[in-house]
Amino acid sequence: MSNEQAIALEFVLEGANFDIAGEASSKIKRVLQQIGVPPEVIRRIAISSYEAEMNVIIHAKQGHIQVWIYSDRTKVIVEDEGPGIADVKQAMEEGFSTAPDHIRELGFGAGMGLPNMAKCADEFHIHSEVGIGTKITMVIRH
Repeated sequence: MSNEQAIALEFVLEGANFDIAGEASSKIKRVLQQIGVPPEVIRRIAISSYEAEMNVIIHAKQGHIQVWIYSDRTKVIVEDEGPGIADVKQAMEEGFSTAPDHIRELGFGAGMGLPNMAKCADEFHIHSEVGIGTKITMVIRH
C-alpha cells in the first residue's frame, strides 16, 4: 500500500427522503471545486454521485456514499440496503426503470441513473443481491 493522501467524505442516505436529495453530491462538488479539480472532471463526479444518491433514495431503505479524493482520481462507493437488482444487464439499459409511478411523477426514475454513472466513470463496477442491496464502485480519473 502506498502512503498516498486522500480526502475522505462519507454521507448517510435515507430512503424516500427527498428533502435531502442531492445534498451529498452537492457537498462532494464543493470540495472538488475548493481543491481545484478541473471543471469537466467535477461534472463527471457530480453526475455519477448524484445519480447514485438518487437511486438509493428512490429504491432503498438506506445507504451511504463514501468518497476518496486523490491527486489523480476520485473513488466513489455507494452501498444500499434495498431490493437489489434482479437483472443488472437489463438495469444498465438506457430507459429501463423499476421506479414506481409516484416517483416518475416527481420527475425521477427515467432509467438513466446506472447508464449515466457508467458513462461518467473511468471504472464502474456493480454488485447486487436481490433482497440484500447493491454496491457500486466508480473511479473517475482527474
